[in-house]
Amino acid sequence: MSTPSRKRLMRDFKRLQQDPPAGISGAPHDNNIMLWNAVIFGPDDTPWDGGTFKLTLQFTEEYPNKPPTVRFVSRMFHPNIYADGSICLDILQNQWSPIYDVAAILTSIQSLLCDPNPNSPANSEAARMFSENKREACCAEWISLILPPARVGHQASLS
Repeated sequence: MSTPSRKRLMRDFKRLQQDPPAGISGAPHDNNIMLWNAVIFGPDDTPWDGGTFKLTLQFTEEYPNKPPTVRFVSRMFHPNIYADGSICLDILQNQWSPIYDVAAILTSIQSLLCDPNPNSPANSEAARMFSENKREACCAEWISLILPPARVGHQASLS
């Protein structure tokens, strides 16, 4: 069945294929236009540089009037990402607008990796580290959560 939501998601998918923003990709999961898998590559010069981060986007028939539910599948240690992978980002909550498409959502999340908002923390420990200018400590904590002990220090090989 072709609904306005599904038509819009098909348009979003076509745009994402034709003109993908740098460092992100996304596509429907198993031909289910309402569930997407996405990947964001860690932005340069951030603690997530060199990482490959998987996300899911779950849409409802209310899209684009309501935002999707977006979660990181990859474990993350970030001020604005909860332990379950959900994201504290204004455009996914109270600042949502139907003008946002999948590319804009993913680009906004990638930007959040570059510029965390410790004033709206989902992870208070990560927010504290960023607020105290302990970016290196936050990075070390993130690496210790993600990599097996033998690989700590090999940030470039994250994937």
